[in-house]
Amino acid sequence: MMKVWNFLFLVTFIISAVYCGYVYETKTFTTLLDHFNFVDDRTFSFRYLVNNASVSNDKSPILFYAGNEGDIELFAENTGFIWKIAPKLGALIVFAEHRYYGKSLPFGNESYKDPQHLGYLTSEQALADYADLLKFLNPEEERPVIAFGGSYGGMLAAWFRMKYPHLVTGALASSAPVLQFPGVVPCDIFNRILTSVFKVALDRNPDGTPQSICIDNIKKSWTVLQNYSSNDEGRKFLNQKFKFCTAMNKTEDWNTFYDYLQDVLGNLAMANYPYPANFLADLPAYPVREFCGQLNKEFPKNEELINAFNEALQIYTNYTQKLTCLDISSAYASNLGSKGWDFQACTEMVMPTCANGTTDMFIPKKWDFKEYSDNCMKKFKVIPREMAAMTQYGGKRMDTASNIIFSNGLLDPWSGGGVLRSFNEKVDVIIIPEGAHHIDLRADNKLDPASVKESRKFYLEKFKTWINEFQTKM
Repeated sequence: MMKVWNFLFLVTFIISAVYCGYVYETKTFTTLLDHFNFVDDRTFSFRYLVNNASVSNDKSPILFYAGNEGDIELFAENTGFIWKIAPKLGALIVFAEHRYYGKSLPFGNESYKDPQHLGYLTSEQALADYADLLKFLNPEEERPVIAFGGSYGGMLAAWFRMKYPHLVTGALASSAPVLQFPGVVPCDIFNRILTSVFKVALDRNPDGTPQSICIDNIKKSWTVLQNYSSNDEGRKFLNQKFKFCTAMNKTEDWNTFYDYLQDVLGNLAMANYPYPANFLADLPAYPVREFCGQLNKEFPKNEELINAFNEALQIYTNYTQKLTCLDISSAYASNLGSKGWDFQACTEMVMPTCANGTTDMFIPKKWDFKEYSDNCMKKFKVIPREMAAMTQYGGKRMDTASNIIFSNGLLDPWSGGGVLRSFNEKVDVIIIPEGAHHIDLRADNKLDPASVKESRKFYLEKFKTWINEFQTKM
C-alpha cells in the first residue's frame, strides 16, 4: 500500500480563472496511468477545477462534475446549475477533466500518436481517476458527494455511482444515453427523433399536423448533392458555393462532407435551446427553427435548393459571419475532443446508428458491425469490443442501481438511448418535454420552459434528501 501512495500525489499547480462569472482554481492531480495493472507504476496528471466559496466546514458536500469528451473549462462554463445550488448546499464544487481531453494528456503531444499511447483512454480508467481524486479530497469519506454529468459525462456520473457507491452518494445523469448500445434500443432511434425535431420546428399546418417541407427538402438535398458531386462541373459549383477551406474533388471527400452534414443536423437538434448559446457552436435561439426557415418552400430548381441549403448550413457553421471558408474536418468546437471520442467509439463505446429514409430524413444505411469494425481497424488499428459497455455497466440490467436521477429532454435525439422508465424506486426518471440536450444542467434563463424549472427544483430537494440520509448514517 505504501508503494502505491508514494506516487499518488497532488501536484500543487494552481491557476485562478473567471469565466461567465464563475470563479475557480485550476489544480492538477497525479494518479496511475493504468489502474488495473500492478506491475506498471507510470503516472500522469489531470486537471480539475475547484471553488470552495460556499464551503462551511470540512464535512460540507462535494458537487463533482464527471468531465466528458472535452476541455473541462467548457463544461464548467456551461453547467450553471451546479454553480447556482452550491451556496444552497454549502458545497465544494469540483470539475474533473477526463484523461486524454483538454490539457490532461498522459503522454503530452504524443498521446494520440498510436494505439499503444491511446490504449489507456477508457471510461473505466477515467472513473478510477475520479475515484482517486475523490479519495484525496474526501479521505475519511465523511462528505456526501453528488456526481453530475451531461451526455457522456452523464453516463460517467451514473456509472460512477454504480461502480463506486462508497465514494458517490448520488448522481444526476442528464441526457445520458446509457442504453444506446447493441441489442438494447433500435439503431435508427437517434435519426428518428432527430427528424421529428426538424419536423416540428416550423408552425403547424392549418389542420394541426406538423409541416414536413423542411425535412422533405433535406431528404431531397442528399440526392441533389450526390448528383452534383458526381461530375467535374457539379463539383466546381459545390466548391464555389460552400467555400470549402480545402478543395473537394475525391469521392471520399464528399463522403466526409455528407457525414459532416449529418453531424451538423444532430448538433443543431442537441443545442436547440430557446435562447442563444455557444456550447457546440455560436448559435441563435431555436437554431433548428432558423435552419428550417431557410428551407420553408418548394425549390423548382436544384441550384435553388443548394443555395438555400448553404444559407441554412451557415446558421451552424458561420452564424457570427467571422469565417471565410468551411472546414469540414469536424462539426464540433475545437475544445471538444472529437478525435478522442472517435477512438472510444472504436473500442468500448459502440453505439449503433442506422437510417431507413422513411421514418427519418437520411439516406438509407444499415448498421453493419463488420464494416464499422473494419473502418476502426483502418483508422486506429483497433477492433471494437461490441458488448464492452454492456458487460462493464449493465445496460438494461441496472435494477440494483440507487440514488440516480436520469433526465432526458424529448427534443434531444439522444433521449432514445436514455433511461425513460425507472429500474426501481431508488432511481428517478425525469422527462422534459421541451428539453434539448442536457438543458437542465445549464444556467437559469428567463426563457427556460416550465418543465426545466420544475426539474431543477426536484433535483435540489432530492440532493438534500440524499445528503440528509448520508449525514444521518455517519
